[in-house]
This record gives sequence, structure tokens and C-alpha cells, in this order.
Amino acid sequence: MAGIVKRFPGVTALDGVDLDVLPGEVHCLLGQNGAGKSTLIKTLAGVHTPDEGTITWDGTEVTLGHPQAAMDMGIATMYQELDLVEGLTVAENIFLGHEKSRFGLSQRSAARAATRELLAGLGHPEISPTTEVGDLSAAGQQIVSMARALSRKARLIVMDEPSAVLDSGEVERLFDVIRQLTAQGIAVVYISHRLEEIRVIGDRVTVLKDGRTVATGLSAEETPTGEVIRLMTGRSIEYVFPERAAAAPEGEPLLVVDGISRRGEFEKVSFEVRPGEVVGLAGLVGAGRSEIVETVFGARRADEGTVSVGGRRLRPGSVGSAVDAGVGLCPEERKSQALVLGNSVAHNISMATLTRFSRGGLIDRGAENAAAQELATSLELRPTGISREIRTLSGGNQQKVVLARWLLRGCRVLLLDEPTRGVDIGARSEIYALVRRLADDGVAVVVVSSEIEEVLGLSDRVLVVGDGQVLHEAPAGDLDEHQVLDIIMRGDAA
Repeated sequence: MAGIVKRFPGVTALDGVDLDVLPGEVHCLLGQNGAGKSTLIKTLAGVHTPDEGTITWDGTEVTLGHPQAAMDMGIATMYQELDLVEGLTVAENIFLGHEKSRFGLSQRSAARAATRELLAGLGHPEISPTTEVGDLSAAGQQIVSMARALSRKARLIVMDEPSAVLDSGEVERLFDVIRQLTAQGIAVVYISHRLEEIRVIGDRVTVLKDGRTVATGLSAEETPTGEVIRLMTGRSIEYVFPERAAAAPEGEPLLVVDGISRRGEFEKVSFEVRPGEVVGLAGLVGAGRSEIVETVFGARRADEGTVSVGGRRLRPGSVGSAVDAGVGLCPEERKSQALVLGNSVAHNISMATLTRFSRGGLIDRGAENAAAQELATSLELRPTGISREIRTLSGGNQQKVVLARWLLRGCRVLLLDEPTRGVDIGARSEIYALVRRLADDGVAVVVVSSEIEEVLGLSDRVLVVGDGQVLHEAPAGDLDEHQVLDIIMRGDAA
């Protein structure tokens, strides 16, 4: 890709980007949220047509006018939000759009046999072709997405944040699969905000900033992490967490969770959070952490146990009861669980606070927009326009909008589930500082993260969760990553 330019109304998303990928290499594409990575890979996938520049494939200049053209050439894209159909089987997903057929009739047995062969080749023969995709783990769904790419004889696979929902063991298995692919000459474009992964799996690196290529062809192994960060941000950023309060918060707990259980998900979970305290839930993917915070928020109904805020017991399974009591949730899957993608940034910020802007049943749009704009400015939202559809924002900026919603609401308890997933290192520092500022203002914060380092660095106190139960509780300063993993692996409640 040479000199790629892509303009949208009011913004130039790509301004002369260059990218070249070699057969059998892992080429890492890095940049902050809003740098142009998503637009670039959608251009490579045939979703967007460049306004300027050329795309050359196997030495021949090509035009990718639609996604099918890219797939026919052997370019497959795995987006961050996997585009699998949960109600269909593994085999049906893999061959969706290019079904195996004869004389116009679907050959399901042939599709299942081909699926078994593909999955075995990826080192996962245990995944059944007849299993519904919705019943698979996040790691299993990633493998199915890769198998679908290979079913189209892909020669280049773009992977957008493939490790975001995986635990450390699953990431290692993902890397094994990537090495198998590259050994066959298949090229991989790998996008990740986890910079430590780049050195492990990458061969070369291209860095984007503000829609431009600022470096390309860097050695993933030899380029210092500090240099990569400087290229991405234009400045040096230390990967540090804000200082904790000198003394542990005192006073009566604001949030009290007492013995809540949900059959098959978690059991007898109890904890308290005081005003000004950040409590982290550490554990592997599937440990029940997300289910716990969603139950506290009322998005799931507990089979037993109670949740209280400020001494007031919340109605089980009632989001309205939680919001009225001052509880806010930034969920794990922001696009499907938190945002109305076709609506404006302003509406997504204000939707939990509309009564504040209503007069006689009508919304005062001027007041709503003014409040939204103030928050967008304070959070350094990019692009800054609050009238644009939120689907046009990068993942990190969409996360800022979800946080802005609860800042506007003025919540007393904030539940953060994977708050920095898909967020670049610069925006991470901003979110960490914001969380600590909220705690300093007296908000009780609960943080869930698959990155144990993040839980330990951001929290005052940590609950280690495994197999749906609290295994251990301690001040964050008394634990390190190895101790947390040891507790999880032992599985003994202490």
C-alpha cells in the first residue's frame, strides 16, 4: 500500500500511508486510537476505497472495490469484534458465504469434514464442527475465525486485537497458531496495544500517527519499547499508575455485596467498597468476574444474596434500581452492551441523564450538547465533534464516551469491566488518572481486568477470583503477578 489517502466528511483519516508486507512474516501495525489503523485495514479489506494511493498485490496494481474482491485475492480480515453468527454451527460459520454445494444443494457432511481438517491443522481438533459458535469460549471463537480465513485460501490475514479477550495461556496458543501459519508462507498483519506481545510474535513494525506513517519496517525484536511509544505518541510515556492514597479509605462501606450467587456462574461472593476506594477483581477469562459486576448492576438477577448502596438494598435484576442508587457500569463489550452506534456522541453521553435536560417532556438539546461537549473536551475526545455518529470513533475514544456518560450522571459507585481493552498506551494513562481522580472525589470503584498488572497497579485492594468464587483478598501492595497466578492455579479459597 503506497500513499493511501482516505477522507471522510470533516476529517482526513489517512494522509499518505505506506505499508508493505512480506510472505510468511508477522507485520505489526501500531498506533494510538484514532491513528488510522482501522481505516487502513478496512481499505485493505475492500470496505473503503482510497481517494488516493495504490495497492499492489503480487507485483500487480489492484482495485479492491468491495470485500469480496479482497477475499477472492486471498486477503482475510479478523476484526476486533468477531463477525461470527452465534446461532450457527462452527462449520456453518466457516463456510458462510461460500457454502460447499453440489447441483445447488448444500453438502453439509463435506463442510463438516473440511472444518475438521482445518481445525486439526490449527491444532484444535477438539472443536466440533456441529457446536454452535455462541457456546465456544472467546479463544475458540478466535480459532473459528482463523479457520474461516484459511477456508478461503487466505495468503494474508489481518488480525485486529486478537489477544484482547484471551488469558495468558490462550495468547500463547494463539501465537503457536500464528507461527504455524507463517511457516506455510501466510502473511499476518497483527494489531495490538499490548506492546510486550510485539517483541514475542512480530517480525517488522509499522507505526501510524494522525493518519500518517511515521515509521515502517522497524525490527520488532530490536526496536526499544520506549522508541515505539515515542513514535506512537510524539512523546515519552512511562507505563506507570497514579499514586494510591497514603492511607486506606475509612468510614462505612458505600457498596456492600453479600453472598450473591448465580447457578453455574459464581457462588457466595461477598465484598465491600468504601468511598474513595478502588477494588480490583483479578482472575482469568471465564472466572466469573464479568458476571459478578453485571449482577451487582442488575443486568443479571442473583439467585441469592443482596447488593446494597449507601445502606439501601437494590432490587435484584433491576438496572433501574442500581442507576437510581448511583451505580454506573462500563461493560466489557462496549459496542454491543453500552453504545447506540448509529446515534451521536452527545446522545451516547447523555442517555443516562436525559431527565436533567427535559422540560415538559421535551429535551433541551442545547443544554444536552453543552454538557456533552464539556466532557468531550475534558477527556480529550478525538475527533472532538459531538454530533458525529459514535461508530466513527476509535475503540479508545468510544470507551471515553462510556466513562463520560457516568461522569455526567455523577455516579457514586463505578463498575469498570476491562476499561482499557483496545485502548492505546497514551489513553490508558489518561483513564488510569481519571479513575484515581474519581476515587479521590469519593467514588467507590470496582475494576475488572484480564491484565493482572493493571488490577494490581490501579487498585487499593484486590479480590482474586477463580471458578466463580473469591479465592483470596489482600491489599494490592501485598501481591504481585506471580502470587495472583499461583492462587488462581491452586484454586484454594483462603
